[in-house]
Amino acid sequence: MGKIRKLQRRKTNPRLVKLIDLLLEEGAKNESNLWKVVAERLASPTRRWAEVSLSKIERYARENEVIVVPGKVLGGNLTKAVKVAAFNFSESAKEKIIATGGQWMRIEDLVKVNPKGSGVRILV
Repeated sequence: MGKIRKLQRRKTNPRLVKLIDLLLEEGAKNESNLWKVVAERLASPTRRWAEVSLSKIERYARENEVIVVPGKVLGGNLTKAVKVAAFNFSESAKEKIIATGGQWMRIEDLVKVNPKGSGVRILV
């Protein structure tokens, strides 16, 4: 956990620092490795963050699945209703997720709804 704290100290975005703290806290409290992995990815340099297109989500996600992207979700083709949590979304990605009957949310919101991280898949 010390490695993540060192990486986190370089971050200047207050939302990001708060999110990493929340993920580490919930991960430890609920013994969930999922949130620890997401925190580690978000603590890394932003150039190494995941940029996942909706087409990739279409390819790998199942209908009504919950996906977390430790980075940004970009536009593309999506026909499945999925819940997607990410640090950031493009406007076209938000519109297309809603158009399919899915839901987009910030990672913070997903942690509050599902603190154990059960049934969530990381997509990078």
